[in-house]
Amino acid sequence: MSDQKVRWGIISTANIGMKQVTPGIMASEHSVATAIASRSLDSAKAAAAELGIEKAYGSYEEMLADPDIDAVYNPLPNHLHVDLTLKAAAAGKHVLCEKPMAMDVADAERLRSISKDIIVAEAFMVRHHPQWHRALEIVKSGELGELRSINVVFSYFNADPNNVRNKADIGGGAILDIGCYAVTAGRYFFQGEPSRIVSLIDRDPNFHTDRTVSAVADFGNGQQLSFMVSTQMVGKQTVEILGTKGRLEIMIPFNAPKNKETAIIIDHGLNHDGSLTRREILPACDQYTLQAENFALAVLGKRPLDYDVEDAIKSMKILEALVTSEKTNGWVNI
Repeated sequence: MSDQKVRWGIISTANIGMKQVTPGIMASEHSVATAIASRSLDSAKAAAAELGIEKAYGSYEEMLADPDIDAVYNPLPNHLHVDLTLKAAAAGKHVLCEKPMAMDVADAERLRSISKDIIVAEAFMVRHHPQWHRALEIVKSGELGELRSINVVFSYFNADPNNVRNKADIGGGAILDIGCYAVTAGRYFFQGEPSRIVSLIDRDPNFHTDRTVSAVADFGNGQQLSFMVSTQMVGKQTVEILGTKGRLEIMIPFNAPKNKETAIIIDHGLNHDGSLTRREILPACDQYTLQAENFALAVLGKRPLDYDVEDAIKSMKILEALVTSEKTNGWVNI
């Protein structure tokens, strides 16, 4: 560590790293972006110059061998997540790995071999955003009554044959790309795990990816998560939480802009004139900076790690069950 700051190495020049996560790391009080690596040294140098990063490497292995790197951010395509994370951990680097952390349960369970001295976390930035924390506070307060249902919609349109999200063999498709957000919402707000799940999946005839997925997950005690995610539908995202006394909706739950306020809506029944609706506004913030800061503090031993490898494995079991349900045409126990 350098002056109580975590020195980060950025793996690849992927768009999410360049535009969102790395700027978030650079804005974190306890972080510094020290190096960036790509399979092309020229690409790494260009990215380093653009972002103002000191070091550039033409291979991931070179950067992992750098003793001045404490942690790495891994945004490689899904099928490469586990292998690179294992390599980084073996080199003594802590790892913030993009979601999903693995391709399937067996893949994720390989991460259990990593030393307990190494911090490894899945990069779900939404769990660090104050709007999620505030929504959970309202749920726990009892204002909504007994929690019964969580409904999630997350969709966008992308039919580019060259995009990794449309390549089935490397982890493309709606389940791994955005279904993981819906599952995370259910687990986060129900504060538990589902016992079973059933899915309906529509596959792209050319890409063979799961382009639209609808599902219902049974969390027990009358609690249900229902969601629809799609990679080929008009863009929309929402999380709606319903109880016996009220309803809460997070308006932009996943891609909240860092420079705009966010809103939570609460109401207590049919109110066509809006008289019973409360709108809570939360100040603008960068959820990627909050994610980097919380991870850095965990590495520095200043706070516990909120979500570890075991948490990622639990999520992956649910995602894998969605595919099993498609094959068996019915409910799957988790």
